Amino acid sequence: MKVQGGYLADFVSLLFPELCAACGESLVANEHLICMDCRYNLPFTNFHLQPENIVARQFWGKINLQAAYALCYFIKGGKVQNLMHQFKYKGVQQIGNLLGNIAGEQLIKNDVFNTVDLIIPIPLHKKRMQQRGYNQSACFAEGLAEKLNATVNINNLVRITATETQTHKSRFARFENMQEVFTVKNPERLVNKHILLVDDIVTTGSTLEACGTELLKIEGLKLSVATIAYAE
Repeated sequence: MKVQGGYLADFVSLLFPELCAACGESLVANEHLICMDCRYNLPFTNFHLQPENIVARQFWGKINLQAAYALCYFIKGGKVQNLMHQFKYKGVQQIGNLLGNIAGEQLIKNDVFNTVDLIIPIPLHKKRMQQRGYNQSACFAEGLAEKLNATVNINNLVRITATETQTHKSRFARFENMQEVFTVKNPERLVNKHILLVDDIVTTGSTLEACGTELLKIEGLKLSVATIAYAE
């Protein structure tokens, strides 16, 4: 027999149903943020099974990576774009944590990624952080850390220059835009560590490359990268 609170919850859900952040359909019992159909039918890349995947190849000859990964393909008008819009612009931070968990379940089975010591999200400039209120890459990092048994480090790699949006820039312009933007405050804490550098979406890889260049100046540091999505 249902208690009164249970009936009230059902009534509220009828009036204000929780919707899937990927497809917009109503969620049913035991579904959270993303419906089961979307969760199992997202455009997964399976890059964790492909050492020489397209994200890894973007960094060949630029920075030395142990491994590179993106959870999903970013398709314009698709479910991942819907998720990222809710995540980045509607304040639904839990989406990042959930996608981090899903990615971590894949990466823990990979012999390279399961040796990660620290996870570092791409930092936001303090002005952007004040505007948005949270770092979406850090939300993803926290979800990853739960599955990889690693620690998230958010205060060492810092963005010292606010940059213009990368959206409409060419590949070369994106690279130029990211020069001398990041620095490491306490490099001695990262010596001989395997660092997983994470971002929300990788397109040209210029932001990850700029961060990776700074991190790889540290003695003995090994670097891998992971993102929620890959966009061509």
